[in-house]
Amino acid sequence: MSDTVEAKNLESRNLEAKTSNMETNSALPPEETERLGGEIVAALKTVFDPEIPADIYELGLIYKVDIKDDRSVDVMMTLTTPNCPAAGELPQMVENAVASVPGVGVVNVNLVWEPAWTPDRMTDEARLVLNMW
Repeated sequence: MSDTVEAKNLESRNLEAKTSNMETNSALPPEETERLGGEIVAALKTVFDPEIPADIYELGLIYKVDIKDDRSVDVMMTLTTPNCPAAGELPQMVENAVASVPGVGVVNVNLVWEPAWTPDRMTDEARLVLNMW
């Protein structure tokens, strides 16, 4: 089994609520899963699209984070557009950010295009930063 955090489906926008909604169906202790999940979200929030002044997590570019029993982490993400100039660097930035979390093993970042990203995926925080009300 694995632990899954589906970023878009989390209702609350604060870090504590995001990590408290995490499932703990793995061999990892629930406290460890919660710690890893919280620190992974915090790490993702340090990654910014070079052309947009909002982090990729708040933009809704992270579709799924899957923490495996062996501490490896799979990240499913997208970009705002397939023609994004940062397409070559953002996945590597995400991999590096997640890999920097203590206790995380191998990190795999999968870039997907379905479902397509839309501004509806942005949090209120991102909308505020981008003045998109």
